[in-house]
Amino acid sequence: MSKIVSISEAASIALHGMIIIARSEKNVNVLDIADLTQTSKHHVSKVMQRMVKQGYLSSQRGPTGGFVLKKEPKKITLLEIYEAIEGEIEITKCYLDKQICPFNKCFMDTLTYDLSVKFKEYMQNQTLESYL
Repeated sequence: MSKIVSISEAASIALHGMIIIARSEKNVNVLDIADLTQTSKHHVSKVMQRMVKQGYLSSQRGPTGGFVLKKEPKKITLLEIYEAIEGEIEITKCYLDKQICPFNKCFMDTLTYDLSVKFKEYMQNQTLESYL
């Protein structure tokens, strides 16, 4: 079945994982996130290590180890998390990235542009604190 809007599994793991970590009062490990998100522990591990490298998390090894936020939840936007995984959102007028349309009028009109702007604004206005 086709979806009009979707995000990658990596971005989904990052967003959900960061919210799980923000809600926890103790370190959260890879298995905890994998169980709650019903995803591969290997994929969770790769995504969360990326968030560590980006400076959003610190990690600790061992039986009581796991991840904790390095910043306050109110200072981390969902846009930052999304872009840490996917790269900066590019706002374009053409979903095919064409400079010249072969038609007199684009059949998508401004839909691609409008959706991109709305998505970016929404994600920028949501912080982890919003989900505590």
